[in-house]
Amino acid sequence: MSVEALLQPLQFPFMQNAYLAALLISPGAAMLSCFLVLKGWALLGDAASHATMPGVVIAYLLGLPYGLGGFLAAMACALSVGFLASNSRIKADTAMGIVFSGMFALGLVIHAWTGSSIHLDHILFGNMLGIDRQELLTSGLIGLGVAAVLALKWRDLLLFSFDPIQARASGLRTGWLHYGLLVMLAGVIVAMLASVGLILAVGLLIAPGAIAFLLARRFAAMMAVAVAVCLAATLGGVHASFYLDSAPAPTIVLILTAMFLAAFARRMVVTRRASRA
Repeated sequence: MSVEALLQPLQFPFMQNAYLAALLISPGAAMLSCFLVLKGWALLGDAASHATMPGVVIAYLLGLPYGLGGFLAAMACALSVGFLASNSRIKADTAMGIVFSGMFALGLVIHAWTGSSIHLDHILFGNMLGIDRQELLTSGLIGLGVAAVLALKWRDLLLFSFDPIQARASGLRTGWLHYGLLVMLAGVIVAMLASVGLILAVGLLIAPGAIAFLLARRFAAMMAVAVAVCLAATLGGVHASFYLDSAPAPTIVLILTAMFLAAFARRMVVTRRASRA
């Protein structure tokens, strides 16, 4: 393929917006995914992304920004899971399954009951090729803001993720760290709402951290690898979707899946060589 053919997507404004969206959401999502993987909150990311559905629909009916409704719904999901897990005999993963499926179903029922004209495909699967400047601005402010906070406070959050008791004994405000992570999780989901949608957002919240966990030994390196992996997958997915005539979001998730399988295979080979030595 010639250089002109490779650069052809850059000539279209909608592709330029898609590339920019990928650049804006990738760092925050990738860095946050490292903490979700280490803390065992992968399912919480899935739950919170699905649970934004009723918030988005209600925000549409009230004439409010989608992001505000999605953020409040994601926070309600996370807080509800924590309350149920702390005040009942059920475990956190069970509470997550109940809360996110219930809230997702509630959003679908409200949508059908009100007969709103909001397009469900754009909510569920995103519309990266149709993202506008206002959505880009929102995604950029949230995504880069989360990345900046994580870059500044990653040592405190790392200690809290591994040993909350030691973090409290060290004088850290573990409550602030806990709810700070939840707020950033909800914020990143909102940042990805217009681009990759609710269902595929979980791919960017889990896969980069999981891949980096298999490739890096130190956490600082893990975050750097996760960001590099996420940028390569998002930009590569947007670019490949132009030639494959496919939607960018699922193409991105497929690339992340392939990268995870490659990282896992590499890890298996390294482990076997080490055991034979």
